[in-house]
Amino acid sequence: MKFALFEGCNIPARVKQYAAATRAVCAKLDIELAELSQFSCCGYPVRSIDQRAFILSAAKNLAVAENADLDMMTMCKCCYGSLKKAAHVLDSNPDLNKDINAILSREKLHYGGQVRIRHLLTVLHDDVGLEALKPLVLKTYNGLQIAVSYGCHALRPSKITGFDDPVAPTLFDELVEITGAYSVDWSRKLDCCGAPLTGINDSLAMDMALNKINSAREAGAHYVCTACPYTHLQFDWVQNEMAVSRKDWEPLAAILYPQLLGLSLGLDEQALGLSENRLGLAGIASYLMAE
Repeated sequence: MKFALFEGCNIPARVKQYAAATRAVCAKLDIELAELSQFSCCGYPVRSIDQRAFILSAAKNLAVAENADLDMMTMCKCCYGSLKKAAHVLDSNPDLNKDINAILSREKLHYGGQVRIRHLLTVLHDDVGLEALKPLVLKTYNGLQIAVSYGCHALRPSKITGFDDPVAPTLFDELVEITGAYSVDWSRKLDCCGAPLTGINDSLAMDMALNKINSAREAGAHYVCTACPYTHLQFDWVQNEMAVSRKDWEPLAAILYPQLLGLSLGLDEQALGLSENRLGLAGIASYLMAE
């Protein structure tokens, strides 16, 4: 099984441990990841500003993967949603498709609609499969309660993204529970984390994130599990701000899913980049029990 790994912009710059943990887990599962040097921005930052520029930016990445005859695997939910949206627009608009391909041809690229766009979670859940993953779990979590944060861009618009049921998703919960951890039911599970508003309306962005964090805490979660760099950074930023303003603040640390899974597969903490997480995860090891 081989995919073109699409890191996007945020992960290499700010959440390097997400890529490290993903590579370590994929190596353990014999998933080959190709690193294509021509990959660039997915177009998300200009998606609401210049539609044509957004489509062109996304289309270039799709064409690069198609030229390599590989499906794409993203780790970022925003990248996933943007690439799926662009592919949908290009496949349903022949005139725009022709226009975009005329530009891509200058770089000897062409988008023909043959590339599949996968997220790390869908690769693990659907391509590898839960039944294939379960026997590989060497250590299970005993008593660990996890609040999974699905994110917005993978779930909606569901007819385009095809990630999971947008109202009652289960994919992420099922992946968490193969590790022996319990995925808690929490009221703000599908709410936005507020990351798109950071830098625009910080107060509202912080309130949205705090509402999620408090909801997860009230549900009994020991950690929040993320699978998107924006959500992960948002939880870290907000809780570090709270720690400065409130001495009694007890953070609810976020753990990236490949870190959670990697530990249960017996992978080394250093390889998974646990020490790189802004909020400490040292306590999670106490929940692990050898099978």
